[in-house]
Amino acid sequence: MEKLIDIKNLRVDFELRSGTVRAVRDVSLTINKGERLGIVGESGAGKSVLGFSLINLISKPGKITGGEIIFEGNDISKYKYDEMRKIRGNHISMIFQDPMMTLNPVLTIGTQMKETILAHMDVTDKEAEEICLDKLRKVYIPSPKKRLKQYPHEFSGGMRQRIVIAISLLTSPKLIIADEPTTALDVTIQAEIMDLLLELCETENMGLILITHDLAVVSEVTQRIAVLYAGKVVELGAADQIISNPQHPYTQGLIAALPQMAGGANRLNQIPGMMPSLKEMPKGCPFEPRCTEKLKKCITEIPVLTELESGTQVACFAREGGK
Repeated sequence: MEKLIDIKNLRVDFELRSGTVRAVRDVSLTINKGERLGIVGESGAGKSVLGFSLINLISKPGKITGGEIIFEGNDISKYKYDEMRKIRGNHISMIFQDPMMTLNPVLTIGTQMKETILAHMDVTDKEAEEICLDKLRKVYIPSPKKRLKQYPHEFSGGMRQRIVIAISLLTSPKLIIADEPTTALDVTIQAEIMDLLLELCETENMGLILITHDLAVVSEVTQRIAVLYAGKVVELGAADQIISNPQHPYTQGLIAALPQMAGGANRLNQIPGMMPSLKEMPKGCPFEPRCTEKLKKCITEIPVLTELESGTQVACFAREGGK
């Protein structure tokens, strides 16, 4: 398959008064055209920072300090602001957690959508409106012409998120980064939004990076999963493989903590301890303080991703012996 984006040894640092904090630690990932990749992990694992770094939207004092982001043959991590504007929104779009933070409350939906189109495309106002209507129909917004004249507060949470998705589709991007797109929605609406994203990826042949803490959601939508812990990828492989046969102790803990895995009225399983502070990372494996399978060298050495016979890659000394 043809590569869409190739992330190589990406590092993102935050320069604080107390010192440098590394939020993304030598992450390498590849997404092919039309492929769906899930990035999962606890809060603070670096998922959102990784997503924002791909379109260079990291706020100061954060910055990319190493590695490459190769998009269609070009390293966009080195792009200046004006160069990145041609990529951001045009070729790579992002869907954020809260649609009310994304949409301007004092502008109509039509005004906001047209502004996006006119910023990236050389079209007339009438052509821009036709594109808006087409995208609203694709996300199943009823009476789209009427909706263009309405304001964000006139829509439900699910409808607002559909509009945000429609805005992300306006320029027919090749890749969409969805950062916890269903966090503020109830369960039934979450399922609808996920089904919609899956349908759009298949019909529009778009790549998708879905950032979430919910393994149940990611297993239904994505083809591959990258498990992130303390800024590092600790497991990477096919979604069905990772869900049915997780290899890293952290991934096993995440899956064991799912409610349906506990069964009956038993207490939910939980991973002991807390994710380490990025200011005080362990010398060896970042998961070592919480791991039930740690070896002596886990305390002083950092494991690297190693491919197992199943094709899954895992960064764990207890799983060495793969190919």
